[in-house]
Amino acid sequence: MKKRTIVILLLILVILIAFVPLFALKDAEFGGSDDAGSTVVEEVDSSFEPIAAPLIENIIGGELPGEVESLLFCLQTGIGVGIIAFCMGRLVERKKWMKDE
Repeated sequence: MKKRTIVILLLILVILIAFVPLFALKDAEFGGSDDAGSTVVEEVDSSFEPIAAPLIENIIGGELPGEVESLLFCLQTGIGVGIIAFCMGRLVERKKWMKDE
């Protein structure tokens, strides 16, 4: 097969993988691990009280809006990816510098 045909077939496959679940799972509910964990805790012991509260909620005196939580999560992700990329880049460059010597 030509490379062009293979690329076109792979693009079609990627599009199918991305869009078929949207139509096949119309009424599915996707909850997070926090929701599942709190449900299990309530089933085991309904009188459970958390020992500590989130620090930021104590400072501002209420729950953070969802947009702010998403922003903080994305910020943490970006910082983590930046640190990992920096370390990996340093390791690759160290190998290059050691080869040249």
